Amino acid sequence: MESIQKSHTSDGTASQAEDIVEPIPTVNSLSVPEKIVDPFLITFTLDCPDVSNPKEWSARRKWAATDVLSATGFNRIMVSTIMAPALPLIARELKMTSTQAAMAMSIYTLATAFGPLVAGPLSEVYGRASILHTSNVWFLAWNIVCGFAKTKEILISARFLAGFGASSIFALAGGVLGDIWSPEQRGRSLGVFLAIPVLAAAVGPIIGGFMAGRTTWRWMFWATSIFQATMVLVSFTAFRETFTPIILKRLAEKKRRTTGDSRYYTEYERLDERRSVSAVLRSALWRPMQLLFFNPVIQIVSLISGFHYGILYIVLSSFANLWTQEYHYSVELSGLHYISVALGELVGSQLGGHMIDVIHRRLAKRWGDGACEHRIPLMFPAYGICYVGLIVYGWTAQFHVHWIAIDIGAFMAALGMQIGGMVTQAYVIDSFVEHTSSATAATQFLRSLTAFLFPLFAPSLYEAMGYGWGNTALAGMGVVIGYAAIFLLWKRGKAWRLGRGQ
Repeated sequence: MESIQKSHTSDGTASQAEDIVEPIPTVNSLSVPEKIVDPFLITFTLDCPDVSNPKEWSARRKWAATDVLSATGFNRIMVSTIMAPALPLIARELKMTSTQAAMAMSIYTLATAFGPLVAGPLSEVYGRASILHTSNVWFLAWNIVCGFAKTKEILISARFLAGFGASSIFALAGGVLGDIWSPEQRGRSLGVFLAIPVLAAAVGPIIGGFMAGRTTWRWMFWATSIFQATMVLVSFTAFRETFTPIILKRLAEKKRRTTGDSRYYTEYERLDERRSVSAVLRSALWRPMQLLFFNPVIQIVSLISGFHYGILYIVLSSFANLWTQEYHYSVELSGLHYISVALGELVGSQLGGHMIDVIHRRLAKRWGDGACEHRIPLMFPAYGICYVGLIVYGWTAQFHVHWIAIDIGAFMAALGMQIGGMVTQAYVIDSFVEHTSSATAATQFLRSLTAFLFPLFAPSLYEAMGYGWGNTALAGMGVVIGYAAIFLLWKRGKAWRLGRGQ
């Protein structure tokens, strides 16, 4: 039995993850003659009904799992920005400085840098469902604490712990989508999954603005906790395990129990039986940082996605101030302008999902089926739209042009960033099939750090340079840093995945 020690890409080649992660066999490598030699090895292909294989689930069951993640992700992401319009009220009630108030909001995002590093690897040891349910309850508990916080210390601490639990969705989503959907369906599945969560970061300030103006800020946390409690119940009933090793392990356990024969096993169990539980956990928990430190593909993808995610949070964190300070709108009206950002992300998710699949099919016909690098060309026009949108937003705001022009610029920036982000996510899922959650967690680390840090210097940036030159500088950095990184990934990505780029 050949134990495959590689992470396979969709074109059958091995990714560079082989030098980094622990070897895990691939079920599809099991052949009929080997099964005849060893009749006690449990695989999907030879022993189990197709319904047990996540890739062979019915469309209804696949969409049920996708929709549960989507709705759960919406609430978790919305909570990250819902506080924005109410920060002055919260600061006044809890006797916080402006810096402490900003920290109370942004520390949630900081926590999302560390949560996936734990949740992603653990989902590859204990399964996706266990981590989803645990993180759901964890997030709910600490979000409730935020609503009852009487001191700034409790609010900031509870926000961090809530964000830590909420962030597991970033690692779980990539893993689950990779578990159940084929590369040919990658764009559509990402588009459907993101249709709701992409609205969350922009919708949060809209809801928060109306709540801040009409009731206590605490209802921001109480209302989202009620929604989260509902999602806990839904996920327990609608979400089924999708991770192949866990499913096969349960099938083997059932076989041993019903037959009384302890010789039935899976290749995954045979691999791990030579290691202690602590060794398995150490290997799994260290895997995302190994990928981030030593895998060039993950490093370049992290740079691309992290830089643009940071820009998105600059827009989200400063947009309300533009309307209240420069245009003198009320808090409620300022929140409504986030609709332009939400629409940009929504349109981007649906348009991007379609384009990812179309381009993949066309390039597969031209260059051969399945190369992960087929995803990359779409990044160039996507981020180009983003940079143009930033410039339009910046200069129309600088000269106090009619609000519709600013919203068009924000729409374009959000649309371009959304499409580009989807492409990087699809590329990671295709490149690290066996360890998608760990790879996603590695890329999420830098994204969360930039989302936390970039908004901290946004006020100084706009104060020193104005909206026009400030956004132009961001777009210029994107052209230099972003395009250079994308081009490097296009030229060297495949060699790095094959281990020839070291």
